[in-house]
Amino acid sequence: MKSSKIILSGLSGVLLTSFAFILFSSNSFTEDKKNIEEFQQYYRVYSLATPKTLSFAGTQIPLTDFDVAERYDKEILTNVYWQSQTILMIKRAQRFFPLIEPILKSQGIPADFKYVALAESGLQNVVSPAGAAGFWQFMDKTGKRYGLEINEEIDERYHLEKATYAACAYFKEAYSQLKDWSLVAASYNMGIEGVKRQMKSQSVYNYYDLYLNVETARYLFRIIAIKDICENPSQFGFYIASSDLYKPIPVVQVKTDLSISSLATWSNDNACNYKLVKLLNPWLRKPYINVPVGKTYYIALPKARLMQSALSKFIKNDTLVLENTNQNNLLKEDLINEVVHIVQKGETIKSIAEKYKVSEDDLILWNELSPNANLSNGSKLKIKKTGSDY
Repeated sequence: MKSSKIILSGLSGVLLTSFAFILFSSNSFTEDKKNIEEFQQYYRVYSLATPKTLSFAGTQIPLTDFDVAERYDKEILTNVYWQSQTILMIKRAQRFFPLIEPILKSQGIPADFKYVALAESGLQNVVSPAGAAGFWQFMDKTGKRYGLEINEEIDERYHLEKATYAACAYFKEAYSQLKDWSLVAASYNMGIEGVKRQMKSQSVYNYYDLYLNVETARYLFRIIAIKDICENPSQFGFYIASSDLYKPIPVVQVKTDLSISSLATWSNDNACNYKLVKLLNPWLRKPYINVPVGKTYYIALPKARLMQSALSKFIKNDTLVLENTNQNNLLKEDLINEVVHIVQKGETIKSIAEKYKVSEDDLILWNELSPNANLSNGSKLKIKKTGSDY
C-alpha cells in the first residue's frame, strides 16, 4: 500500500506540473497573441515625403535629380528616427545659435552655416578619433592657421565665439576659391584642395553633380536634413515644449590680465565654483591660467550668481575687471612656471605639497590624482609655482 501511495503521489505531481505548463503555455500564447494584435493595430513607422522645394544658403536643391532626392531621403530618415539625438540637437540649438548667428552675419556668411556646427558636433565639445575638437571640429594645425591659440593650457577650439570666427575665416577663404556655398560646405569635410581636384578631374562645378566619396556625398545632405528638422520640427513629429529647450546662460566676462594659480580657489572666492568655470570656459584646459604680459583673456562666470554677490556693484556692461574680484593671493603678475618632482620612496601628497608650499588640492588637480592616491617611487609630478617663489 505504501508503494501505491508513493506512485499515486508521483503521478499527481506529474499531472499538476503538466497542468501548470499547459495553463502557462495557454496564458503565454494568449498574451503573445494580444501583444501581436496591439502591435499591428497601433505601431506605425512612416516613410517621409520628399518636399517640393528645399534650399541651402539661398540655392535651390535639385530634388528632381533622383540621386539628390534619395540622398536627402536617407539623411532625413536617419535623423528623424534617431529621436533622442535629434531632440537633444534641437534643445542645444536654442542655447548656442544665439551666439553663433550674429557672428556669421557680421562675417557675411549665410545663416544656414550654423547647421554645419550642429552636424559636426551636435553642439558639444567632442573630440573625433582623428583629433578634431570643439563645436566646429578643428584639427590642431587648422585651428592655429585660422588664429586660434592651441597649447597645453589654452585650446580655443573649445571657445565657441573664437572658434566660430575661425570657421568664418575658413568659409570666406573657401568661397573666394570655390564661388559656391554648397561647395564651401562640402569642402569643410574634404578640404578646399580636395574639392578643387574633383571639380577639375570631372569637369563639374556644382556639388550636386559631383561624384564624391561616401562621407562627403552624404555631408551636405545631413546638414540640410538637420536644418529641415530644426526649422520644421512638428512636421517631423517633434513636439518640444518651450520650457524644455535649453536656454542661453547669461554670463559676466571677467577681464583677466594676470595669472591665476588656482581656478578652483578663485572661483569659490567669487560666487562660483570650479565646475561652472570649466563648463562655461572649456577652452581652459588646466586648473590654472597663465597670462603672459600684455595678454588679456575673458573668463565667463554665471551672471545670476555674481549679481547676487558683493561683486555686482563692479559689473559694467556684463564685464568685470579681474582686480575687482576676490584675489586672496591667487593672482600673480609673474607667469606660473612648472617644475617636475620625482617621487622618492615614502613621499606622500601631503609631504610633497608641504615641501613646495602648495596646497594638497592643487597638487591633486595639477596631476589629475585621486585624493588617496599612492605615489609610485620614481613617478613624476607637476608642480606649478610663480616666478617669485624660486
